[in-house]
Amino acid sequence: MKIVVNAYSARMGGGQTYLKNIFAHMPARTDVEMLVFAPASLELPADPQIKRAYSRWPTTNPLLRALWERWVLPRFLRRERADVLFCPGGVVGTRVPTGCKVVTMFRNMIPFDPALVGSMPLGLQRLRNVILRRVLLRSMAQADLTIFISDYARRLIERLARIPNPVTIPHGISEKFRSAGHALPRPNGAPEGRYLLYVSRFDIYKHHREVVRAFAALPMKLREGLNLVFLGETDMPEAGPVAQLVQELGLDGQVMMPGAAPYESLPAWYQHAHAILFASSCENCPNILLESMGSGRPVLSSNVMPMPEFGGGEIAYFSPFDSQGIVRAMVQVLSDSEYAQRVARAALLRSGRYDWKITAQETWCRLFELAEHKKT
Repeated sequence: MKIVVNAYSARMGGGQTYLKNIFAHMPARTDVEMLVFAPASLELPADPQIKRAYSRWPTTNPLLRALWERWVLPRFLRRERADVLFCPGGVVGTRVPTGCKVVTMFRNMIPFDPALVGSMPLGLQRLRNVILRRVLLRSMAQADLTIFISDYARRLIERLARIPNPVTIPHGISEKFRSAGHALPRPNGAPEGRYLLYVSRFDIYKHHREVVRAFAALPMKLREGLNLVFLGETDMPEAGPVAQLVQELGLDGQVMMPGAAPYESLPAWYQHAHAILFASSCENCPNILLESMGSGRPVLSSNVMPMPEFGGGEIAYFSPFDSQGIVRAMVQVLSDSEYAQRVARAALLRSGRYDWKITAQETWCRLFELAEHKKT
């Protein structure tokens, strides 16, 4: 059985996290060979079943990669007699040879958020998302198997297109993020004393400005000795307006934007936080929310789907569009220790549902079944 993975689009972040974890938990089978096209930055496990495939074609440029997928990859699949082509990035631009099955995933929710796309200025970014919406729908409608990572996303897409063989397999949590009950050293760069933590890239749909306004509106007795920490790349366009708002509100000494932290340090950042915020309004499977839930700290989350699907009914929710609603959620957690502990326990208990071992097992089982069915 030969499976080819086109992972060239997984250049950073969640795409690489997903692949690292499903490869790390791949079942040992002597009849399986995995050939993986991936960026050099994606480290593959030392597993004889998993081999890196190479192309002399330049694939770092999206347009050139699309040409490679269209004209070069089909010849590779034919030569290798591949049973399955797995495209975890969501876009399938390859006409596979007869007998080769296609598996894709739906990960990118942005093109399917009309309000968010409509808020983009006229130009390349908006056009890209309009085109990407059509390409993703076509890829899923033509695939032999489509993996969804939330039921919310699956329902949304199934209202727009007929998907032949859908399955929902949510992402998991690595054991290192189940830090409740473990004494981790305080992370480098963390402020002394209490801090609220929000881990996210800076983008308009992450609602950092609403969180800043909510923090500024906290009663002084609750804000005294408390910091707000935004962990995320500060080279994003939205970081500038957030920093300007912090300055305008006189919060320079209390709101910190230290940039992105190493992924390995995040469990310690979560564990030492007084509470953790997640204010996004456009997600498919919110990895950061899942990871924060395993820390045993109180979690305050956006109430926009699919966050409640993953967080359950007992963590603290707020509308990310309403800074006053965020204030109320903050006040309740900061002023009522019994409530904060209840929210923390609920988040920790809920996090037990999500495990990369289970995600990988279900994913590979589906791919192997597809390949084996092709042979019968």
